[in-house]
Amino acid sequence: MAICQTMNEPITGISSMATRSVLAELAGDYERTSGRRVVIESVGGVTAAQRIQDGESFDMVVLAADAIERLIAAGRVQPGSRVDLARSGIALAVRAGAPRPEIRDEASVRDAILAARSIGYSTGPSGSHLTRLFERWGIAETIAPRIVQAPPGVPVGTLIARGDVELGFQQLSELIHLPGIDVIGPLPPDIQLITVFSAGLCTASGQKEAATALLSFLASPQAASVKLAHGMEPA
Repeated sequence: MAICQTMNEPITGISSMATRSVLAELAGDYERTSGRRVVIESVGGVTAAQRIQDGESFDMVVLAADAIERLIAAGRVQPGSRVDLARSGIALAVRAGAPRPEIRDEASVRDAILAARSIGYSTGPSGSHLTRLFERWGIAETIAPRIVQAPPGVPVGTLIARGDVELGFQQLSELIHLPGIDVIGPLPPDIQLITVFSAGLCTASGQKEAATALLSFLASPQAASVKLAHGMEPA
């Protein structure tokens, strides 16, 4: 009876929004091949990290690599359990059918931002990177009244689609399949930020063996095509 109850208990996880779509598809694939149910909740990255930090019970967590390392240091993620899953860059998008600004190099991206009536970005790694860029370019104060930061868990693309934001920046994986927007392309290489998203085994997990098997699948070559389809590169 105990074994049946364990098999019926889902493997639980929490992730940032950047990996929501890819994890949803991979979780479905894993369920079909393993017979184990997987339930992954996707929220804002800051919120996900805080919930793990506060001791909420999950089997695994998927966040930017530096956030996983902080949770390991805090004793919330098991040392040695981190596996790198995917690499993701920042892209730009506008409302569907809107004029597409030139983004061939750093100067043209800066010009596009200065010309936009509103600029949107997230609370995640991409938003932090853009804040640093604006400061380095010396335009932070100039554009401050036009900045719209998406609340945690709200895709920037949603703000673009409904006209709240003219020019939006976020992980490509979060923009690529959203209706109502046109993805212009990734940031040029000289100002691009590649974020590595990693998974770790939560120390609060009550089914570490099952969760470890899931992490192995998520990092395996079998998962590569799904990651590519969602705008990410296998790590």
